[in-house]
Amino acid sequence: MKKNYLITVFIYLSALLFAICILASCKPGNAQLSAAESTQVKDSVTRLAANIAIDVSKIGPAAWLNYFEDSPDFFMANEGQLVFKDYQSAKSFILNTVVKNISVIKLKWDNIRVDALTPAIASIGADFHEDQVTSTGKTLTYDGYFTGIAHFNGHSWKLRNTHWSIKSSK
Repeated sequence: MKKNYLITVFIYLSALLFAICILASCKPGNAQLSAAESTQVKDSVTRLAANIAIDVSKIGPAAWLNYFEDSPDFFMANEGQLVFKDYQSAKSFILNTVVKNISVIKLKWDNIRVDALTPAIASIGADFHEDQVTSTGKTLTYDGYFTGIAHFNGHSWKLRNTHWSIKSSK
């Protein structure tokens, strides 16, 4: 009888401990940013976008690599298709293909929207206009929309989880 009692007590205590763990994990965190924190994140990510446009326009397509997060969390989609599953695939394609085929890029952002999610994570979206000069001298023009997640890694903001879409010409 005592053995059954101990098993019953153990089951109840285990269930109670499990319930406490579930309740503790569901406790809402202090995810709200203050107005000052939100402004700081939005300003920083907007500067990130401005720096990307300046560097890509000045240096060329390889400059993108300075702004992509070199982590397992990075990926890029284009037109609804996954084009880079990770940073290494983006780096390889940019260095081995893009820089050989596109000599100049002029990138301009418009209507930049930043949603500060945490002090280190923000969502960014923007219209873009891009003029690309190919290695043969032909100019290609693109207008579209970009979305992504910006992550502050303790030193600088980097992009991950990005998506580009090109507006259809009418």
